[in-house]
Amino acid sequence: MHPLWHLLFLIVAVQAIDLDLDDPASTKTTLHTLATQMLTHYTGNLPGDNPGNLPDPYYWWEAGAMFTALIDYWYLTSDTTFTNLTLQALTWQSGPSGSFMPANQTRTEGNDDQSFWAFAAMSAAERNFPDPPPELGVPGWLGMAQAVFNTQAARWDTGTCGGGLRWQIFTFNEGWMYKNTISNGCFFNLAARLALYTGNGTYMEWAERVWNWTEEVGFVTDEYRFWDGADVESACREWNRVEWTYNTGVYLLGAAVMYNLTESPTWRTRTQGILNASLVFFQNDVMYERACETINTCEVDQRAFKGFLARWMAATTQMAPFTFDQIMPKLRTSAKAAAETCTGGASHAACGLKWTDRKWDGMDDVGIQLAALEVIQSTLISRVDPPVTQDTGGTSRGNPGGGEPGPPVGEVPEGLRIEITGADRAGAGLVTALLGVIVLGSTGWLVYE
Repeated sequence: MHPLWHLLFLIVAVQAIDLDLDDPASTKTTLHTLATQMLTHYTGNLPGDNPGNLPDPYYWWEAGAMFTALIDYWYLTSDTTFTNLTLQALTWQSGPSGSFMPANQTRTEGNDDQSFWAFAAMSAAERNFPDPPPELGVPGWLGMAQAVFNTQAARWDTGTCGGGLRWQIFTFNEGWMYKNTISNGCFFNLAARLALYTGNGTYMEWAERVWNWTEEVGFVTDEYRFWDGADVESACREWNRVEWTYNTGVYLLGAAVMYNLTESPTWRTRTQGILNASLVFFQNDVMYERACETINTCEVDQRAFKGFLARWMAATTQMAPFTFDQIMPKLRTSAKAAAETCTGGASHAACGLKWTDRKWDGMDDVGIQLAALEVIQSTLISRVDPPVTQDTGGTSRGNPGGGEPGPPVGEVPEGLRIEITGADRAGAGLVTALLGVIVLGSTGWLVYE
């Protein structure tokens, strides 16, 4: 080896993250470094910006996902560095009713967007994250999760496809005619967790209703593989068969929670079946986003997805302990591979998208950093207690009737009505056409075999 290359190798080796998964202190040091790097993109704490916001090109939902990761970070590491920042973001974005429909986002948010913020509130309740100060006048974490549940239950649309949530909340947004698996999976996941936390049978009934609808409409196969969704104009029978990690993950945890709640063999079978089907997202036990990583088409949203599968797989081991021996080797191998990509940027802590490559790819992205943080901190899950409930020490204030159910499905509230011009319609048509080309080009090849 040329002496110059040898020197460069030594420099890179020194700069690489030193992660020892058998040493909690090493893992926590790594996590603090990665979380700090992730937050270099955050602008919501700067003058003139809204707390909880990420700048372009990141969407609002991803900020909710980021703060959920920081709640788990707090719980798994006991590090309070980011606690106040997280509390500020959640209370600001929860809105007056606590349903995460703030004025700065409501016009454009979808059901899945709202859910990713609800998960932050639900996780805060389950982990006894510090409560919002009373002087803020906002609901407790549990109350926020309940408020989101109530608004979404009111949107359950039996007029098309026999039920289900549409992707978008309002008719003027692209995606109103689409029912997607992630929106319904989030609603299922939230209902199951509320059922376990509160003991309220209504939430359990809703979780069962959403699962049954998902099966009936064909969004999940007999082998427990999940499609992306379908247009209502086809009665939800012409499926988009792309498979994303987060669809599998969100249903996996929901099923595991239902098993924990009921000890039903049916829910155990479903949990095991989804877990077995998740193997399609691993290469040599390293997680990857098979729909886009292999062809280099992962867009901003999609770069974070596999981090959620890691989060929900780890949580599944707490809800359904029989899954632990199958899940943890994959999370640990994936965590080690992810850490090897985290050598980039000025701080040498920016991570790469493809963990299977085990090297930094030159990117510096919130979703990529979030995914690496999630998979590495998931390896600490056996070192903490399971989520609390109202009967096992949960302290968060709830409100079963919270939130604003809002208008009937598709009706736009007065304050959000906007005049649609000819130019708007033309622009929407162009966006629709471009979206179709992108989907076909990036994921159309991937069908169930």
